[in-house]
Amino acid sequence: MKAIHKIAFVLVIIGALDWGLMAIGYYMSSNWNVVNLIFGSWPSFENLIYLLVGISALLLLFKKKENYVRDASESINL
Repeated sequence: MKAIHKIAFVLVIIGALDWGLMAIGYYMSSNWNVVNLIFGSWPSFENLIYLLVGISALLLLFKKKENYVRDASESINL
């Protein structure tokens, strides 16, 4: 499970950087969508990348919530 967590973390970082670059590109009137620039000729693959980034974000979110609930219950039992 540790490898999946690391992959999810990397995908979320890539997605966040892509969103930031897209915003900067918008204000500079250019296309800085890195995923689109790399995989633009394969729209279905580009959408798969976005789907994996979204699933990774949900995975990290639920894992963080699970850790928070576990830590809270351990502190109550002290």
